[in-house]
Amino acid sequence: MLDNTDYTPRLKAAYKDNIRAALKEEFGYKNEMMIPKLEKIVLNIGCGRAAVRDSKKAKSAQADLTLIAGQKALTTTAKNSIAGFRVREGMPMGAKVTLRGDRMYEFLDRLITIAMPRIRDFRGVKPSFDGRGNFATGLKEHIVFPEIDFDKVDENWGMDIVIATTAETDAEAKSLLKAFNMPFNA
Repeated sequence: MLDNTDYTPRLKAAYKDNIRAALKEEFGYKNEMMIPKLEKIVLNIGCGRAAVRDSKKAKSAQADLTLIAGQKALTTTAKNSIAGFRVREGMPMGAKVTLRGDRMYEFLDRLITIAMPRIRDFRGVKPSFDGRGNFATGLKEHIVFPEIDFDKVDENWGMDIVIATTAETDAEAKSLLKAFNMPFNA
């Protein structure tokens, strides 16, 4: 991260300068506080069976997620024991991180402009909203991010990305993300 205090992420500046006004005009908001904005981005890597066989896999996933997010990731643990899967309560199973503020905008910029174009046979993301204005998507390989040196990767991890917004409806959230150039396929 840069030490310059005047630094503003590119997407945050675009939101303040252009996107807010466009959304206000499109949906006819009467109050500035009604305009939807990004709240947080949650990244999650689940190791699954690999973590059951080797407990170091969760540490590896945590280290990779820390590199991708630019913020220390937490190790997620199993909440219940499941004998059929050989999972014990408290066993490390993956990693997660929640991004807010400038780091959130920086990650979204890297996701849209760098990582998604590097995905093999990429044709856009499916609009997957939850009904309350939050968007979820997944990546099959975490190595599409430039921070990951794929020569040193021992295993490819899938990755869940959840973008939480203050939008009331899916249409508002989709319009907000489209303004950030999210490549929707429909």
